[in-house]
Amino acid sequence: SISENIDFFRNDDPRSIATKLTTTNLSDLSAMGVQPYTYSLNLFLPKYVDENWIKNFTSELFNIQKKYNFYLIGGDLSKSKLLSVSSTFFGYSKKNKIINQNSISINNDIWITGTLGNSYMGLQILKKKINVSNNLNKYFSDKYYYPKPFIYGHELGKYVKSMKDISDGFIADLSKMLDGRFGAKLNLNLIPLKSYLKRIQKKESLSISSFLNCGDDYELIIISSKKQREKILNFAKKNKVMITRVGKVTKNLGILDDSNNPINIPREFDHFS
Repeated sequence: SISENIDFFRNDDPRSIATKLTTTNLSDLSAMGVQPYTYSLNLFLPKYVDENWIKNFTSELFNIQKKYNFYLIGGDLSKSKLLSVSSTFFGYSKKNKIINQNSISINNDIWITGTLGNSYMGLQILKKKINVSNNLNKYFSDKYYYPKPFIYGHELGKYVKSMKDISDGFIADLSKMLDGRFGAKLNLNLIPLKSYLKRIQKKESLSISSFLNCGDDYELIIISSKKQREKILNFAKKNKVMITRVGKVTKNLGILDDSNNPINIPREFDHFS
């Protein structure tokens, strides 16, 4: 479910809302190692939603359905003071294997797909908290308005033990995977950031912690055995995607940096705040 003033704003392009709705769900399915199959859709519509809005929204949904090969099975419509959209997605696994998020052992590798912080930076720019050139403004705004899921989870599944999509922030989601049973040691210098973002980080004197727990990245955290390193790197090279090994699972609880200092995040990303 995504809601006005929480996940999007009233004047956002309806195509962006369609993208966010599907991305959150496709990312979840990818993290379970399955492919999308079908979905249901419920719309709670305020008075300002007109025929043109519906046309743009459904047109983008149709484009995404064609791109990722799934279809709409049904749903419902209702009235509301604020726009709210909910969906239930169904996926399938050709090999009857579902990846869960808590199959972890000590000394397992921790990987991140893609780069972190792009949607967060887009939101900061849109809020006028950070000023950048027009080109970077468009680049990061698009990352916020039109996020893309990492859709290779069903292929990576044969090399991994656990996966989770990064929707609530890297540290928050990694903590859920560790589940109070294990800890982690991370090399913060290896946290993958876009070169554009590194430039802004340096200019604005932003700490790396700014990007460790920002939400809506929709990349994957992967936990795997050391034996699978070469296969994961080869997979990344073959498919021209970025997958970075950033740390390992430890016996001692807590998440530490490579100098054994606790990584303290003031507040986890929270969709309800």
